[in-house]
Amino acid sequence: MAASSLISTNFRSSPTFSSLPSFSRFPNRKLITFPLSKSISLHKSPSSTSSPILSLLHHKTQKRSLIPYKTYCPPCLHKLLLTTKNPFSTALDSLLILCTSVALALSLFIADVDPASAFVVTPPRKLQSDELATVQLFQENTPSVVYITNLAARQDAFTLDVFEVPQGSGSGFVWDKDGHVVTNYHVIRGASDLRVTLADQSTFDAKVVGFDQDKDVAVLHVDAPKDKLRPIPIGVSADLLVGQKVFAIGNPFGLDHTLTTGVISGLRREISSAATGRPIQDVIQTDAAINPGNSGGPLLDSTGSLIGINTAIYSPSGASSGVGFSIPVDTVNGIVDQLVRFGKVTRPVLGIKFAPDQSVEQLGVSGVLVLDAPANGPAGKAGLLPTKRDAYGRLILGDIITSVNGKKVSNGSDLYRILDQCKVGDKVTVEVLRGDQKEKIPVVLEPKADET
Repeated sequence: MAASSLISTNFRSSPTFSSLPSFSRFPNRKLITFPLSKSISLHKSPSSTSSPILSLLHHKTQKRSLIPYKTYCPPCLHKLLLTTKNPFSTALDSLLILCTSVALALSLFIADVDPASAFVVTPPRKLQSDELATVQLFQENTPSVVYITNLAARQDAFTLDVFEVPQGSGSGFVWDKDGHVVTNYHVIRGASDLRVTLADQSTFDAKVVGFDQDKDVAVLHVDAPKDKLRPIPIGVSADLLVGQKVFAIGNPFGLDHTLTTGVISGLRREISSAATGRPIQDVIQTDAAINPGNSGGPLLDSTGSLIGINTAIYSPSGASSGVGFSIPVDTVNGIVDQLVRFGKVTRPVLGIKFAPDQSVEQLGVSGVLVLDAPANGPAGKAGLLPTKRDAYGRLILGDIITSVNGKKVSNGSDLYRILDQCKVGDKVTVEVLRGDQKEKIPVVLEPKADET
């Protein structure tokens, strides 16, 4: 059918036939001659020039170039060819035309492409430059991000068998080739065992090297082959700017590695440690989605360098609300260095317990009220007075710290911020309000007691 339709179409579109008048309008038209070789050549296609049948047909038509006819439509021409005087020549011509039609149809089917695919265009995937940079950043830094499982020991009430159950999970990242992994302290808190899963899904038991509850940072160690460990590039957080693009990689809700993007929406924020309540200064605020499971994962800049550890979100529902916080890498760098070298952080302390800020505000004073100052601590040795009750049960307020080294102290956060800038062994001048009098007391700072 395709071949006959093609032949019919070619005949109707022939310029020779279309230019001639209709037979019904000129019944007495004299006989004219039409070159058959020219009409056949209208059906030739580039793909059929090498056909032996067409070569034979062309040779045959060269000997007999003129054929009379009375009509100009293809059916009449076919009848004329069949009523020629030479029966053998007429049959041969018909056979040649049939073979030509079949050859043309076959050549079209062989040379042509699939009709369906001819209209489907699938250009190669093209990405914008910023998309390519994001894809490359994720692919290069994913091997450095690990998945941490927190296991707790439980005892069966009936059989008394002890077994481990997962009680939490989080993210972390490879710090060096020695197998150190950095994460948040609250990710590993209360764990009897820890397991670290690398990017290639290989799992290793992890040991706690050390942790800093006040800054919510912990360091683990895994005995993994060095070729499986990919340390993350360490950046700088001191020169960050609001509006700078950032990327967070982690395992939210226990899913595989996930990338979220955003910008730095605030700097020098302050949050409280989930373990001790001690404030963490200079925290990075970002709108990159941080959900449960992202804790301990890295926050990267556009170059793929670490600028912070994702640690908390501000959300009543527990899901990302567009306000996430990361501990700056400059703070993390010093903490990790001490944990790797000594297994603990030697942070200076005054050795006191102080009242909540709301209680001091109710008294109508500004400062830090000393509730307890152990005698073996730095403040107790220096002579700071704690809050106590007299023989009649009346409350006697202790010293109220108003400044340290001339820097005003309005609340507990101010005191912590000043102490974070000091070192163990430094002598500081503590100004206190004792009754109605102000006194200045020198205190030698001591390291924080060991934590278990």
